[in-house]
Amino acid sequence: MLDIRFPIGLMFSIVGLIILIYGLATMGHDPMYARSLNVNINLISGIGTLAFGLLMLLFSDPVRKRRKKQ
Repeated sequence: MLDIRFPIGLMFSIVGLIILIYGLATMGHDPMYARSLNVNINLISGIGTLAFGLLMLLFSDPVRKRRKKQ
């Protein structure tokens, strides 16, 4: 049976990591975040997306089966 959680978790983890790195790289650029009331939305959404991706990977069948074997 196809477990869709693994590729979804992998995709969200990669995208979340890219957004998180971009948010960290533009942390001191105030004019960029003036429209969002000086909130680094890239950093916040990167953390949330990465957390969701890692959660999907944690609950996927390949990872759970590997943890049971150990």
